[in-house]
Formats: sequence, structure tokens, C-alpha cells
Amino acid sequence: MSKYVLAIDQGTTGTTVLLLAKDLRVVGRGYTEIRQIYPQPGWVEHTPAGIWGSVGVAVKKAFASAHAKGKDVAAIGVTNQRETCLFWDRKDGHTAHNAIVWQCRRTADRCERLKVLGKEPLIQQRTGLVVDPYFSATKLQWLIENVKAIRNRIAEGHWIAGTVDSYLLWKLTGGKVHATDPTNASRTSLMNLRTLRWEPELLGLFNIPSHVLPEIKSNSEVFGVTKGLSFLPDGIPIAGIAGDQQAALFGQLCINQGDAKCTYGTGAFLLINTGDQPVISRQRLLSSVAWQREGDIRYALEGSIFISGAAVQWLRDGLGIIKKSDEVTELALSVKDSGGVVFIPAFVGLGAPYWKSHARGMLLGLTRGTTRGHIARAVLEAMAFQVWDIMRATEEDSGIRVTSLKVDGGAARNDFLMQFQSDLLELEVIRPRIIDTTALGVALMAGLNTNFWRTMGAVRDAWKEERRFRPKMKADERLAHIQRWKEAIARV
Repeated sequence: MSKYVLAIDQGTTGTTVLLLAKDLRVVGRGYTEIRQIYPQPGWVEHTPAGIWGSVGVAVKKAFASAHAKGKDVAAIGVTNQRETCLFWDRKDGHTAHNAIVWQCRRTADRCERLKVLGKEPLIQQRTGLVVDPYFSATKLQWLIENVKAIRNRIAEGHWIAGTVDSYLLWKLTGGKVHATDPTNASRTSLMNLRTLRWEPELLGLFNIPSHVLPEIKSNSEVFGVTKGLSFLPDGIPIAGIAGDQQAALFGQLCINQGDAKCTYGTGAFLLINTGDQPVISRQRLLSSVAWQREGDIRYALEGSIFISGAAVQWLRDGLGIIKKSDEVTELALSVKDSGGVVFIPAFVGLGAPYWKSHARGMLLGLTRGTTRGHIARAVLEAMAFQVWDIMRATEEDSGIRVTSLKVDGGAARNDFLMQFQSDLLELEVIRPRIIDTTALGVALMAGLNTNFWRTMGAVRDAWKEERRFRPKMKADERLAHIQRWKEAIARV
């Protein structure tokens, strides 16, 4: 009898694989970093071989840590960095160009032209998205127009394209299945948010042939089975796929309207469950599919922050003021406050609710008395300030008052940051026992679909919180922090 569900979480900076037992214990874990490629300022790429190779290595590490084997796996779930996309050969899987990462800004001018042509209202109404280089459509269009090997043979069906989930599914099934799910498809600017189908008018607008795109299936069904892999046996069902942030929403059990979560990873992503109807934002937030299961469709309103935990990596790798990322808290707590320093982490532009593609990062309020501690504290505070911006906009758009916020991702382990976030939002912040809720969410989708978990009730009983942060900052102090942030962000 199979003992575990295997979750593959292919993220921006690396791939995590978890083996989960029925009581939601993580019995095995593997992680492998992937190389970041910056061909020129504002451009970000990954090698497809690096993405795929990291999956195999992380799976082997997870098995080794659990002393488990492939025969112990009941089902596989796949979650991924969403808007990152690529083309590959439908016959042998070779690629003609690197994957273009969601952070990449190479299509900023193309997006500005679409706005000037008045196309943004059409795109927002059909897809729930704003016009921005963040999303996949202009990336795919750029690849078609600029990569000769793709451009010359795309008409004959030589190439297929997709987001990372589609690529991994194709590889896992030995090239048998080219499919995606509504959560990833809803981040391309090509899917109609209400029909959950590729939108012909938008395919024409971006000059993307429909035959290169994957079939859109629900989030929780058997997409295919493993075949021809060196690290997994044949025949394991891939039974759940979801984009990383929607997977985290499900993994946090935010299944009711008004439930909200924020994932603090490379970027930060706040999502609120808006029920069975999409909310088209007036605050330039994003409306996406939360999930489609058993015919039931749920939507989410999302604010996307491009740089969150990546700012701590910058302190480590760029400035060299810390040697390891987990040193940032001690450094931040070495001072009583940020000394008036405010950090704007617009390394690759600003996301919601500003959407300024050409904005760049700033450190404001520096004096001769500024220390490494002040800068570290300002970096952590900036993560919370950006979430505060989005929470206010989300509540205005949806008319829903959020009563608590569930948190996950690597930076959610930071107690200082979580307390500061609770203080700014004046909300309880709930951190779960399993912080890898992105992987947990897609594991639950796969496991529920294959009866590894028979009911949501059984999942709720097993889900546990680890800590609850409650607001304790005085009102005048909180308002002073917020005013300082508002003044700084207005200068971008």
C-alpha cells in the first residue's frame, strides 16, 4: 500500500520536493537551487535543463531523507513559478532558448504600446490581469519574434509552449501529455477567466498560435502517469497541478470566501478567496482562478510583490553585509528601529498596486549614523509595508473585511517580520506547522483526487497552526510607520 503523496514545488530560486504522510507529516524533503541568469539589466532567465535537472535531484534527496522508494508514492502533485514560460520541441523536448522568468522585464516597452493602443481594458475584462511584462503572453510573443529556430518552424507544429507546469508534466509523462491547469493558464493573459478556455481574440492580439498551447484541465484530476524516468517508476499518477500561489491558498485551507493568505518567498503574494465569482479590480490587483475541482470553480484576488525574500539575498550576495540569510533578524534587532531608513525594493519594477515597470530600488533616509542594522531592518519592514498596501487595496476592491491572515514561505519563519506584519495590519497572523504550504496545497489536490485523503474533513483535522501573532503596536507608532512608507513610495 502506498504511503505518501509526492509534491514537486518548482520555484524561482530552486525546486523543493516533499513526501507527505496521511497525517500531513513531512517525512521526506529535498531541495536544489537553480541558476539565475541575467543576460542584461532587467532580464531574467532559467535554463530548461536546469529546471528539469533540479526536479530529479530534489526527488532523490527527498527519498533519501525518508528512506523511501518510488513504490511508496500514491500520487504526484506539481506546483510551479507561474508566469515563467518556454518553448520546446514536441518530438524530443529540446529547447531553442532559455525559459523567460516571471520577473523578467524585457517586454516592458511592448506592454506600454498595448496600453497606448487602448488594449488594457479588453485584457483586464477577459483575463482579470493588468498589462505588464510579468505575464506570459508578451514573453511567448517575444520568443516567437526573436528566436529564429522557433519563428521559422512554429507554423508546422514543430514547437509547443507553456508555463513550467506544462513542461514538467510533459517530461514526467515521457512526452505523452501537453496540458496545464486553470490557475497557471489564468496568469498568461491568454485565458478567458469565465470560460476557462484560451481566448481567440487575445491569441490574435499577441500573435500566438493556439496549436502551441497546452490543453486546460482542472486542478485535481489525473493528468497522466510517470514514464521513462530515472528517479521515479512508471505508472505513478500526476493527479494535481496548480500555480504556486493558488496551491498555497489551498494548502492554507483558505476555502471560504474572505479567507486570505500571504506567501513570503522570492516575491510576496497576498491572495483572498472571493468565492465563485471573479472580482475585476479597480485598484490594479489581479483576479485569477483559485482552483477548479470536481466542477467547482473558485476565484482569488491577488496582489503580487516582485521582491520580498529576494531582498535578503541581495543583502547577502549583493552588499555582503550578512553571510547567511538567517543572520538578517539578529542584525535587524541590533538597532531599536530603522533610524529613519526606508527601503523600496523595486529591483525589477514595482508590482501591485503600483505596476511601475521602470521603477528601481531606493534606500531613503540615510545619514552618517546609518548602520548595517538599520538597512537590514528597513529591508524586513519593506516586506510588511508592501503587504499592507495590498491588503488595503484588496479590501476596497472586494468589499470583504479580512479577519486574519495565514502566512507561509521562507520569510514567514521570521518572528520579527511576522509580528511587524501583524502590527501594521492590525490582524492576527497565523503561521502553520507546515511552512511549505505551496507544496502541501498541490499534494492535497493530488491526494484528494486519488482518495489518499478521502475527505476535506480529514485534511482539516490534520492541519495544525504553529504560532499566532497578535497586534500589539500602539496606534500612533503604527500610523507613523505607515506615513513614512507612504512618503517614500510616492518618490518612486
